[in-house]
Amino acid sequence: MNASGSRFASDWLALREAADHAARSAALTERASDWLAGARASAPLTLVDLGCGRASNPGYLSPRLPGPQRWRLVDHDPELLEVARQRLAGGEDRPDIECRCIDLADAGALADVFDGVELVCASALFDLCSTPWIESLAAACATRGLPALFTLSVDGDWQFSDASGPRQDAEDDWVRGLFSEHQRRDKGLGAALGGEAPAALASAFEAHGYRVERAASPWQLAPGSEAALTLGQALVAGWAAAAVEQYPDQAARTEAWQLTRQRDLANGRCGVWVGHVDLLLTPPGSDA
Repeated sequence: MNASGSRFASDWLALREAADHAARSAALTERASDWLAGARASAPLTLVDLGCGRASNPGYLSPRLPGPQRWRLVDHDPELLEVARQRLAGGEDRPDIECRCIDLADAGALADVFDGVELVCASALFDLCSTPWIESLAAACATRGLPALFTLSVDGDWQFSDASGPRQDAEDDWVRGLFSEHQRRDKGLGAALGGEAPAALASAFEAHGYRVERAASPWQLAPGSEAALTLGQALVAGWAAAAVEQYPDQAARTEAWQLTRQRDLANGRCGVWVGHVDLLLTPPGSDA
């Protein structure tokens, strides 16, 4: 990724961070903390975050999991890794940090990053992944008996809402369908699963005898809120861009939809709800 791509990715990750932290399951994080406390094998605990971006996920988890900790941050983008290192080093708990610049498509490298790890973490990653990639991930975790906490995987559902609740609209359904098709393009890790990723993760780990705990973690951007006016606007623009890329001959219709929805958000007439799922996956024989 070039510098401009890194900047774009960093801006998007910063924009979504508050919504991510508000949405994720506190209960599953607490369950992961209890598991680590009961199964502690070393000090400090070593935790790996796949596709770490700006370290939003470790930043959220670090004060909520037992310490002392060592975080192994994994990403393909060296600029984002440096941002992640600086942010995590500047936190209150100041864990030990190790950065690895790795292309996650390399299955061998993926296995290596799990050496000496007590918990595998990732956030907002798996919609980009394929079924074979997820099956390889599950096998690598199972070989080492590692638990995993995977958060904020999109489930394919999003909708606009107002004071009376979810809004039903045929144009929204149409754009959602185009976007869903675009999600399944190859993003570098095989044919992407999009909203099917949570089910694929559960199935892959269950095949190795893992216990799977699920919790809904939707973004809920209220009408007129700052999040609706910023993140909501960016979401609409992103959904429209993907739809146009998927079906360029429908660009005029898609752009008309985009203008209408962005006007609705700007005027406080609607908010946005985006479905996500959190998963805690614990290996067979554990007491979690």
